[in-house]
Amino acid sequence: MPANIQHIVFDIGKVLIHYDPDLPFSRLIPDAGERKWFFENVCTHDWNIEQDRGRTWQEAEALLIAKFPDHEHNIRGFRKHWHEMVPHPYQHSVDHLERFVSEGRDVTLLTNFADDTFDQACEIFPFLTRPRGVTVSARVRLIKPDPAIYDAHTKAFGLDPKATFFIDDSLPNVQAARAYGWNAVHFIGPEKLDEDLRSFGLLG
Repeated sequence: MPANIQHIVFDIGKVLIHYDPDLPFSRLIPDAGERKWFFENVCTHDWNIEQDRGRTWQEAEALLIAKFPDHEHNIRGFRKHWHEMVPHPYQHSVDHLERFVSEGRDVTLLTNFADDTFDQACEIFPFLTRPRGVTVSARVRLIKPDPAIYDAHTKAFGLDPKATFFIDDSLPNVQAARAYGWNAVHFIGPEKLDEDLRSFGLLG
């Protein structure tokens, strides 16, 4: 039986809120082939993750515009239309988060997120401000699955790793958390989450 859980840590993107860059870009670049090329060559995952590591959007845009000047409008569109990429919460997960907070449990957030878009997300989704606190990757200049970010979160919030339960949609992030010593589960949907919560004594 797992250790008695004292701390619950949620990831945000694709655990508590939906995220999909295709939502605005289906309008900005209607042709599916062109859009695929744009995401594979211009506003790539590797480019975007550097904002999660702390690079400013101004720096990020300037870098790409210098390389792809003909795509300036759509490069700037990534940040401009970011709010459209997060259209709704995953209400089932949010209900659990709010239940844990209401029960007086220790709830925190650990997320790969850019600095200013995290603030914007909190405006759109006020429930993100209910937990005790958050480690935002851009603010600590570390990103999951780097073991250092789990250590930073643990120390910042005084967690006991053996008594910490973590939910993330990325399997590498889950594996890194387990290697650090947390009890971590892979979020793939509400049914599996409920099953995992029951197995750790967090759902009746």
